[in-house]
Amino acid sequence: MAEQTGANAIKQSQTAQVQYQYVDRPEVAETFADFVQRIQFDGQTLRLEFCVSRMEDQKPPAPATGKRYPACRLVLSTGAAVDLMNKMQQITAGLIKAGVLKADAVPAPAEKTN
Repeated sequence: MAEQTGANAIKQSQTAQVQYQYVDRPEVAETFADFVQRIQFDGQTLRLEFCVSRMEDQKPPAPATGKRYPACRLVLSTGAAVDLMNKMQQITAGLIKAGVLKADAVPAPAEKTN
């Protein structure tokens, strides 16, 4: 029994130490999107639907109209979703530092009244 436990510990240790090498595939097409239509998390996967907006022919004085079409539906594992959120936080911090975005003001704690 001790050998199985030791073997499992070694297997888990090896899994935790896996290092992946990135291999580019230039043939993978890029998909342009200008709008995120939907984000949904079901407890195991994060689903994102990206859309592209198309303006319709304008007929003044009618208001401008357009349509949005799905361009990509991306489904991420929980691990990939967490990785995406961490990387988006890094991007946000960089944009704040560069002055492109403003940091949200942290509200002052409410005073207790007795």
